[in-house]
Amino acid sequence: MPLPIEDYAIIGDCHTAALVGRNGSIDWLCLPRFDSASTFGALLGTEEHGRWLVAPSDPAATSTRSYLDDTFILITRWETATGVAEVIDAMPNGDRRADVVRRVRCVSGTVEMRQELAIRFGYADALPWMRQAPEYGHNAVIGVAGPDAVVVRGPKLQATNHFHESVFTLAEGEQTDIVMTWFPSHRTPPEAMDVDQRLEHTAAWWRDWASATELPEPYQAAVRRSLLVLRALTHEDTGGIVAAATTSLPEQFGGSRNWDYRYTWLRDASLTLAALMLHGYESEAGHWRRWLLRAIAGDPADIQIMYGLSGERHLPEYEIESLPGYLGSSPVRVGNGAFAQYQGDIFGELMVALREARRIGVDEDEFSWPLQRALLGFLADTWMRPDNGIWEIRGPQVPFTHSRVMIWAAFACGVEAVRVYGLPGDADRWEQLRDTIRAEVEEQGYDPVRNTFVQHYGSTEVDASLLLLSQVGFVSATDPRMLGTVAAIEQDLLHDGLLLRYRTESGVDGLEGGEHPFLACSFWLVQQYAHSGRLDDARELMDRLVALTNDVGLLSEEYDVAGKRMVGNFPQAFSHLALVRAADAIATVSIGVTHTPVLEP
Repeated sequence: MPLPIEDYAIIGDCHTAALVGRNGSIDWLCLPRFDSASTFGALLGTEEHGRWLVAPSDPAATSTRSYLDDTFILITRWETATGVAEVIDAMPNGDRRADVVRRVRCVSGTVEMRQELAIRFGYADALPWMRQAPEYGHNAVIGVAGPDAVVVRGPKLQATNHFHESVFTLAEGEQTDIVMTWFPSHRTPPEAMDVDQRLEHTAAWWRDWASATELPEPYQAAVRRSLLVLRALTHEDTGGIVAAATTSLPEQFGGSRNWDYRYTWLRDASLTLAALMLHGYESEAGHWRRWLLRAIAGDPADIQIMYGLSGERHLPEYEIESLPGYLGSSPVRVGNGAFAQYQGDIFGELMVALREARRIGVDEDEFSWPLQRALLGFLADTWMRPDNGIWEIRGPQVPFTHSRVMIWAAFACGVEAVRVYGLPGDADRWEQLRDTIRAEVEEQGYDPVRNTFVQHYGSTEVDASLLLLSQVGFVSATDPRMLGTVAAIEQDLLHDGLLLRYRTESGVDGLEGGEHPFLACSFWLVQQYAHSGRLDDARELMDRLVALTNDVGLLSEEYDVAGKRMVGNFPQAFSHLALVRAADAIATVSIGVTHTPVLEP
């Protein structure tokens, strides 16, 4: 059975990522990209679906773990009855290879270690042909199935019932390296790497990246790790940012709300970009903007809410029968049908992120502003369309209040670009549309009886996304209508002190079953508290949320308060970027800096 989600750490090379359990087992790894089929799929099944265990033979051994400084090099320290050993897990980056390094070293005494390797390509649908390949050195074993192949070098492996195993003993001061390398099956296996050199390079790269920014107190460690997670989920070559490293980790155990998050959502990527830019990572802004231009080039009417890592447009959703699901939560899905949805808010997130890039000095090129102008031209003719909203509802489309406000923000960004930065564009028309949308939201998206903005026009429900209205400047954080909205959200959506996205009982999403509190929403509430004068409440909630990170600082999508465990895909970019913005809010308010919204009310 897979471990609790919080018992996993990730290692990654900015092309893909592996989930490593406390028990020393890599239970999830897709090679060579985040969105490739799994090579190890035990996370969504059992060891029969693929895993790679390296741990002491002693069943009573205990482990602790941490990352090496500000890197994704994971060190697991094992204590046994006979000695202490460490396993150093890493995916070296910067060399365009898909390698996993598992270095085992004995710290004291002697330790017998066990390795168990079960390669299952194609989401555990393809059992590879394995052969000993001593001609490639270091006791090499090669596994091949269809287009995929790996070569594993290290202690000699023996085959047992479709598994490969080895047992080896190390004495104090001794170490051994185990390296697995993926390669296309029609090619010759890559040469063995210089492990020392690659580990040193990888550690230096992560440290250099992490040291490039000043971080707020008192949440410096959590913010640094969150920024590192956002970078780890960004594809080195394309600039695409995946929402999470996994697919189908359930929003409710045993339920069917299981989605594939290994793609680039315009919303998530835009918000991630904004968080990185605010902390000085300007080069990421240019890299992502180039990805954006490639992905949505062409007719603005064809814009999608999400794309593949290289800008792929067709992401059909289908179910994988070869994997039974995490703790039996089925179906396991690949692809995401939401790619065909219309979500009006993405225009706002895009324009706000690109506006932030302008503000920090990223120059517009011959394509970037014409693209934004074309998007606003399309939006000017279609802004009144109902949509699926930020939460990708699979019920009927409706006019979501948050979506309308983000469309308002898109036009406001366009007006500013012309009036402040001197860029060409129809500012008069955009200004008129901006003001028309504001009037509509204030009339149809607000309930004067309860003094709250509502989830969508004609509804009396509230939605956690309404907390973003003050963040983008549609209203101030202290506006009586915003305070009334917060009170309604606290009354309807707080579940054991954490926020749900919305009441699933309302039936708005067209799905069966429920879900757990969505962590990003609670971080949004922290921001609202901080900017509305409730700094003590902000700190109290922030402290609780930061305490929900696992032992290596990672967050999932949701949290099961009663079960005290993580829920949903992992690690979740949306949760980590919301943590960063919440910490920034507390830091600025604490030092007396007045909140400046993204756009003026």
